[in-house]
Amino acid sequence: MHRFLRSVGFSEIRKTEDLDRIIRDVAANHNVKTVAGTPDGRQFVELSLDYAYDCGITLCGEYDDSGRFRMEYYYPHYRGSLISSNDEVIIDRQADKRAFVGACEDRRVDITLIFTLIQAAQFLNSRPDKDSMRVKNPALALSCLAETGTVLLPVKKNVLQMQEATKKMQKRNALITRARNGDEDAIESLTIDDMDTFNRINRRIMSEDLYSIVDTCFMPYGFECDQYSIVGEIRQVRTTTNSYTGEMLYQMAVVCNDISLDVCINAADLFGEPKRGRRFKGVVWLMGSLYY
Repeated sequence: MHRFLRSVGFSEIRKTEDLDRIIRDVAANHNVKTVAGTPDGRQFVELSLDYAYDCGITLCGEYDDSGRFRMEYYYPHYRGSLISSNDEVIIDRQADKRAFVGACEDRRVDITLIFTLIQAAQFLNSRPDKDSMRVKNPALALSCLAETGTVLLPVKKNVLQMQEATKKMQKRNALITRARNGDEDAIESLTIDDMDTFNRINRRIMSEDLYSIVDTCFMPYGFECDQYSIVGEIRQVRTTTNSYTGEMLYQMAVVCNDISLDVCINAADLFGEPKRGRRFKGVVWLMGSLYY
C-alpha cells in the first residue's frame, strides 16, 4: 500500500482487494487520460481520477494487444496551483519503472529539492527520445501529501522585525548565488553566518521552545529522497471531501523558507485547527508539476 493514500482520503484501505476496487474504479471512470511514446518504442499511459479537489489516484502502465490496460504502478496525486520556483530543474527517470524525479537547486534553501514528477506522460510527449533533461527557468508548482501534521501558533513579530527578516533573506540569497559562482568571499560570509546562527540557537535553546526560535524549516526526512520535514506559515485553507469515502481533507497554501507549497492532509491526521497566520508542521512527500 502507498503510505500517502490516506492523505487523499483512503485511510481505511487495509487489504489488497480494497485497493483493487479503487484501481478498477480509476481504470473505468478516469477523468484524465494521457498517452505518450517512450524511447524504447512502447506506449506509456496515465489514467487519473480526482476523488476530491485536485487530488486522487493516478495509474501508470500500457495497453496490451487486446486493448486491456496493464498497470505498472499507481500513486496518489495532488496537483499544486502555486508557482514555487523558477530555477533550473533537472529531470531524470527512475531505474525500476517509467517514473521521473526532478531536482531543483533553489537559492532559498541550502539543499537540493528532489520531487516526484506527476506529469510523466506529458514529459515523455515533450521529449519522446530522452529519459532526462534540463529545464531552464520553468514554472515549477510543488505540492505535498502529508501523512500526519500539527498546527503551531505563529511566532510574534512586529513590522520592523519582519522587514529585517526579509532583508536578511535577500542578502543570504545573493550570497548563495555568488558562492555557487565560486566567489570565495561569499562562501566565507555564509560560513561565518552559519556559525553565528548555530551559536545563537545554542544560547536561546536553554530557555526557549525550539519552535519559537525556528520560525520555518525545510529539511530532508528519512531515507526517501523526496520526503521532507517542513514548518511553514499557513496562508490559505480549503476543505474538501473524498467522494468515494466521505473523508474530509484539508488543503493548505503554506510558505516555507519563502517557497510556496500546496499541502493536502486528511483532516483526521492533523492535530489542531489550521487557520491563516498559524504554522503547519509535518512530514511530506514532495511532488511537482512543470510548466514550460
